[in-house]
Amino acid sequence: MRPLVSIIRHAEENLVKCTLEPLRHRPELEFIEASGEATLDGTGMLLLEVGAPPITLADAGRRLILLDGSWKQVAELRARVTGQPIGRSLPPILSSYPRRNREGLDPVEGLASVEALYFALRLQGHDDPTLLAHYYWRDEFLEKIRVALSELR
Repeated sequence: MRPLVSIIRHAEENLVKCTLEPLRHRPELEFIEASGEATLDGTGMLLLEVGAPPITLADAGRRLILLDGSWKQVAELRARVTGQPIGRSLPPILSSYPRRNREGLDPVEGLASVEALYFALRLQGHDDPTLLAHYYWRDEFLEKIRVALSELR
């Protein structure tokens, strides 16, 4: 099976707290450790980025690139993506994950990685709630998505 998503994970990501770790066994997800010389040619793939045009159903079938790390690590992770990816963002929605950032650097649009993964795929027409099966705040987040999608219509 060709992966739907390539996840570039920062080498220092705490796997105990990582919301994507329970999904490591899923064949539609490719995990790439951001260490050494590891890169990904993102040409033609969708790269989730704050400030990019929103992802839509027109993006269905395109592989997604998700950067998995803290907001301080985004630039470092982004440098691992080569070629010409297509930047896409998510509609405004607040995370259900209780974030604790002493520096206050997290953008309002910031989501837990599993939230961003699920929401992006759903917007592409791939609605798979099992991606959230191990996510403690699943029900709260699904309600936020329901409200956000009703406001988009």
